[in-house]
Amino acid sequence: MPRPPLPGHGLELLHTADLSPVMLDALHELMESSFDDWTDDDTDHTFGGLHAMIWDGGVPAAHGALVQRSLLLGDDPYRAGYVEGLAVHPNRRGQGLGAAVMQALEQVADRAYPLAALSTSEEARGFYETRGWVRWRGPTYVLSPTGPERTPRDDGGVYVRTSMPVDVVARIACDWRAGDVW
Repeated sequence: MPRPPLPGHGLELLHTADLSPVMLDALHELMESSFDDWTDDDTDHTFGGLHAMIWDGGVPAAHGALVQRSLLLGDDPYRAGYVEGLAVHPNRRGQGLGAAVMQALEQVADRAYPLAALSTSEEARGFYETRGWVRWRGPTYVLSPTGPERTPRDDGGVYVRTSMPVDVVARIACDWRAGDVW
């Protein structure tokens, strides 16, 4: 059953299972208008978790998803909340909607996971850093079907949020998935 909107910005939290086909189509359109290289794999990466959304007249103005992933920090495995598909409609940017969506996702991640993570573009890094996310400085890997593989193009683009001490120069590895692994 869908939860009522949260105070401020008409934000609501829904699980993927609670999203209607019309809502899913609208969210896909938001993603395609927000990212030049959005793919069906990217859409799939947002499924199976919690969606924080702000709607404006039946059209999504902002969205972000928190999905569960398995990460290795050094040799230690963690169940992590992973942020996917954070987007604000191009006509609604600069109004605090992205921050409102992230605040909702961070509150859930802080209570439900020992670690939260995300991958971002160079242009958006400052946004996450001002929110207290820490850039992972160690090498990135994916746990591929054939074993660990380096993902050097992701180095410097992975961010974490946790209250536990972590060595941000150690290696970090994510579980395998289709499309962009991080």
